[in-house]
Amino acid sequence: MGALRTPREKWVEEGLRTLASGGVDAVRVEALAKSLGVTKGGFYGYFADRDALLTEMLDTWEHEATDDVLDRIAHEDGDTRDKARLAGRLTFSERLRPIDLAVRDWARRDRAVAERLRRVDNTRMALLREAIGTVCTDPDEIEARSLLAFCMAIGNHFLAADHPGRTRAEVLDRAGDLILDRPPAAAEPDRPHR
Repeated sequence: MGALRTPREKWVEEGLRTLASGGVDAVRVEALAKSLGVTKGGFYGYFADRDALLTEMLDTWEHEATDDVLDRIAHEDGDTRDKARLAGRLTFSERLRPIDLAVRDWARRDRAVAERLRRVDNTRMALLREAIGTVCTDPDEIEARSLLAFCMAIGNHFLAADHPGRTRAEVLDRAGDLILDRPPAAAEPDRPHR
């Protein structure tokens, strides 16, 4: 009986992990093989070359970042705004956020990756427009609120500012309420809302 091959999905998953931690330049066949504890020969049983792996990694990221998210929210209870919040949590989860940020960096140098990122972001923006359209009818305001929500979701990971007297989570929740036109939650007895 021959030796078992490292499954194709393991190569893709290790590639995504490496992309998230070191960027696209760190995704090298020899380095992935070493991380997986195998020889690089098995790689070529699945992929013609590194570019084929990179394409499959992007396919996996796009599927998880859009199709899987949309499928999950379609099966959830709640109004469209609740589903938009869930989509944001899924999209910028501990797994997807670092991959997403690495893809954004990669897209600055690769036109094909930039086009794929545009497609993913357009899918995300369409979901935001739908959610915000349930609380607002002005197309200009819907677009502006959608942009603010998306920028908040991405930019939050780059911001190092403090929020005196509040946690980042509290500020993000309130910002989301403002974007989705929700009244503030009841003020805590020891601290009024501002």
